[in-house]
Amino acid sequence: MTWKHFFTSSLGKKYVMAFTGFFLITFLIVHAGINSCIFLNDNGKTFNIVGRFMSHNWIVRFLELGLFAGLIVHIIQGLMLWRQNVAARPVKYYSNKPEKNSTWYSRSMGLLGTLLLIFLVIHLAHFYVGTKVALYAHHDAPHNLYAEMHEVFQQWWVVAIYLLGIVALFWHLMHGFQSAFQSLGVNNKKFIPIINAAGIGYTVIICLAFALMPIAFHFGWITYTPEVVPAIPVH
Repeated sequence: MTWKHFFTSSLGKKYVMAFTGFFLITFLIVHAGINSCIFLNDNGKTFNIVGRFMSHNWIVRFLELGLFAGLIVHIIQGLMLWRQNVAARPVKYYSNKPEKNSTWYSRSMGLLGTLLLIFLVIHLAHFYVGTKVALYAHHDAPHNLYAEMHEVFQQWWVVAIYLLGIVALFWHLMHGFQSAFQSLGVNNKKFIPIINAAGIGYTVIICLAFALMPIAFHFGWITYTPEVVPAIPVH
């Protein structure tokens, strides 16, 4: 299989979706772990230290480029697969009952992926852009991301949008996790139940962690007091 066929054939697209999917699944573990530092409720001290290290470490910044590249490829290939599947079934037969052969969320990956893309743009606008502006445009000025999170999640409608995004992520992962293994040929009956159980456990833990973050800030379970811990100074 040539590189051209790898990115254009049905089998190649599934491999690309699987590999980029695994990369993004790994990223979510790291992202959730770092963000969970807010639950220490130490006024953002630990979270800001870890966040600053991640934004200044050249290895992490290099991997960040790979993350965006993988995300873009995942989105493009996902859209291509969705269009290909739609084109392959231009007519829906009355006798066809897909609900008996597949779950609704496996048939709605295109919609769920679109909702996640919209959510991702909102998320980047809230937190990623401000960090990069402070780093580059303002010559590495102090940036208190914890305080920014606290401020953003005081608005109920923002919390609602984030929770809707996490719901879309939940169902996307429920199918995507086990689908990635199947795309790579892992169809052994012995391993499928283990993979499905691992996928459910992973999805629940990751989505619960992300959902608790805006909720905890909004309802004051974790707090922020500007006078106690200022933004980390520039070294």
